[in-house]
Amino acid sequence: MRALSISALLLVLVACAPGTSARLEPTPGLAPGAAPGAEPVVDPRIVADRLLAAGEAELALETYTRAAAREGLSPDLLVSMSAANVRLGRLNQAERILRDVLRDTPEHVGALNNLGVVLLEQGNTGEAQRTFRKAFALDSGETPEIRENLRVALAKMENSSYNPEQSAYTLVNRGGGVVSLVRTKP
Repeated sequence: MRALSISALLLVLVACAPGTSARLEPTPGLAPGAAPGAEPVVDPRIVADRLLAAGEAELALETYTRAAAREGLSPDLLVSMSAANVRLGRLNQAERILRDVLRDTPEHVGALNNLGVVLLEQGNTGEAQRTFRKAFALDSGETPEIRENLRVALAKMENSSYNPEQSAYTLVNRGGGVVSLVRTKP
């Protein structure tokens, strides 16, 4: 028994000896530790999308901003940032971002859809309806959120005596910067 204890102690001491850790090879099937100065493993855009979905719009916007610093301002990232601004109630800022995206990429379906949502929230029903129609046409009617947003805009156009208490809607982030309107119970 005593010999076993001494053997175990010697094994531990040898393993702790200087220079032995450099000889250790990574274990197959296990992830190695992060190298000093390595880039984060998790994409900040994914983190921001999850934060936005969890209702943490301010944190999501900060995380999108960090992603922009790393990757640059792509149209998709700007659309996601506009969705965070919508959730924060910053409709004018979101509108400005979306119009900038559409000036550079006029057929960006996500930007068109989100701009339509912003316009609808601002009460610009006519322009919202035209924007949703364009998104619907470019998307070939494949995205259910765009179809529903167009339907809501058309219904609001037909019903000029729209009463917000009769039909209330809320903005819902569908991921990837796409926002849609969802009916809530009054």
